[in-house]
Amino acid sequence: MPWKELGVLNQRTEFVLKSLGGKVAFRDLCGEYGISAKTGYKWQKRFFKEGLEGLHDQSRRPGHHPAELSERVVCEMVRLKTAHSKWGPRKIRELYARSHGQVPSESSFKRVLDKAGLVKHRRKRRARDAQRLVHREVAQKPNDIWTVDFKGWWRINRRQRCEPLTIRDEFSRYLLAVQAMDTSRTQPVQERFEKVFMTYGLPRVIRSDNGSPFASVHAPLGLSRLSAWWVALGIDLDRIEPGHPEQNGGHERMHRDIRTELQGMIEGDLEDHQAAFDLWRREFNWERPHEALNMRVPGKIYRKSQVKYTGEVVELEYPEEMIKRPVYCTGMICLEGQKIFLSESLQGWEVGLRPLGPSRYEAWFDHLRLGELDLTTATMNWADQPNSSS
Repeated sequence: MPWKELGVLNQRTEFVLKSLGGKVAFRDLCGEYGISAKTGYKWQKRFFKEGLEGLHDQSRRPGHHPAELSERVVCEMVRLKTAHSKWGPRKIRELYARSHGQVPSESSFKRVLDKAGLVKHRRKRRARDAQRLVHREVAQKPNDIWTVDFKGWWRINRRQRCEPLTIRDEFSRYLLAVQAMDTSRTQPVQERFEKVFMTYGLPRVIRSDNGSPFASVHAPLGLSRLSAWWVALGIDLDRIEPGHPEQNGGHERMHRDIRTELQGMIEGDLEDHQAAFDLWRREFNWERPHEALNMRVPGKIYRKSQVKYTGEVVELEYPEEMIKRPVYCTGMICLEGQKIFLSESLQGWEVGLRPLGPSRYEAWFDHLRLGELDLTTATMNWADQPNSSS
């Protein structure tokens, strides 16, 4: 028989573990190892009956090796991996430790799961020349920064699609919401945020990309109706650079998990998708170990914000030297008998206008400087960057 010794876990062990993985037809696997199906079934039967000890030659079985894993341990490793097929050996080891206390080394988990054919090997990529840009904000505690994005949509039937809205705490990795949406329009997204704010309070900063409804390319400072509301609530904005999703890398990594574990795998309508999302979010927050958190779970780290959301109507306050003007639904303001267009994103809010000289004003929205308004030409010169008001 062409068995070749490999140490504690020899080719027989490797063969049996791969046969349990079920990824290769049994007879094909036997052919790969140069044995008959009868011999393969014999070793598989011995493994189930005696564990790893049963895979040694019966006439010269050695005594117990201190580094050898028992049948119970190996089977538990395989069971946990089968139950969490998308998790790596490090996370599986953490689950094992929670239930059993004493736990084999990480290398043992990697070796056993790899021999069982349960580890997916990634293709190594060449190093890229471009360096990752540094974020302007670094979270120091829960609710310092929330990240938000839409996971790319997928169709669930001929008339409906699912477009998950995801909201995440940057510091703790706690997933605040995975909402099954059928649209990215402002109103339903704002309603979802109201529920999240009611439950968890308000963050200091919200980081997003530059897409709708989080930002608007046609508005001053990229303010959309949604982000203008955030500013009015006292939340600062932090946007990644266009075309650089890696600046929100943790959120993108979580989206890859959603694509791998949820997308296209749920039957039913949006309600069924939401039920699956809720289960997945609970596992993500309370069961899945995170390497960036030293294998802790986000739910053990996250704490609700001390800044509560009341749902009351917000009224912006401006210094006494400023003139307040409402922005109408057309995006226009009226000043000295003239109508000046600002932005439809600011409709319903008041802007502050600080006189700079004859027919010239500095326009502000809350603490953000929008630019300078010239009544002689009825034009607005937009600011390139937001500045804080004094």
